[in-house]
Amino acid sequence: MRTAVRAGAASAVAALVVALVGGCSVAPARSAVVAAAPAVPAVATRAAHPAEPAKAAAPVSLAPSWLSIPSIGVRDLQVVAYVGRPDDPAGTEIEDGGLAASPRGAAGGVGPGVVGNFIVTGHRTSAGGPLRRLPQLRVGAHVLVRSGSSLYDFVVTGTLSVSFRSQSSQALQTAAVPGHPGRAATRAMITLSTCATLEDHAAGNYWRDGLGNPEHRIDRIGVLVAVRPA
Repeated sequence: MRTAVRAGAASAVAALVVALVGGCSVAPARSAVVAAAPAVPAVATRAAHPAEPAKAAAPVSLAPSWLSIPSIGVRDLQVVAYVGRPDDPAGTEIEDGGLAASPRGAAGGVGPGVVGNFIVTGHRTSAGGPLRRLPQLRVGAHVLVRSGSSLYDFVVTGTLSVSFRSQSSQALQTAAVPGHPGRAATRAMITLSTCATLEDHAAGNYWRDGLGNPEHRIDRIGVLVAVRPA
């Protein structure tokens, strides 16, 4: 009797499986495989595929530095680092105090001697005009930056003209390789930037941003050629 009952129950289960597979859009062979596959415990899954820890952003150095450009009479101009972009409110406040400003981080640049773009901005026609002679700086001139126990020697290699009314133009100034957005940096470089107020006014351009900065910037680009003890 028990054997008959078991046989009958097995036949009923088989009939039910046939009925269910017949009404499903999934192929019977695949359904059988899925039904036979054991569930994988969540703990086992985590152990086999551990989550990768989030990568911390590189620390931004805000150590002060001092700028000297012998050929245009700049000597030991203090450069104040801050997290931001060139000539933003924090940078403009530093410049208004007669100092040079150096934006750091994703919207700015890096510190002196670091592979990438070390950006230095300063006033030309106000706050004592520490960079008033920057437009006279020629290719081949040396730019010296003292930071900590090191003296970084850059040589000027080119010029950029930047419009603060154009995001694509601003990107030239803040690129890791100045003038080449998207290109990976392979050496330490410097961008020196000041206003083109006189040139803008001569052209009849009196545009100002909310901080009173004129549209155009005059930039000098350089590459690091030597590092010496300060």
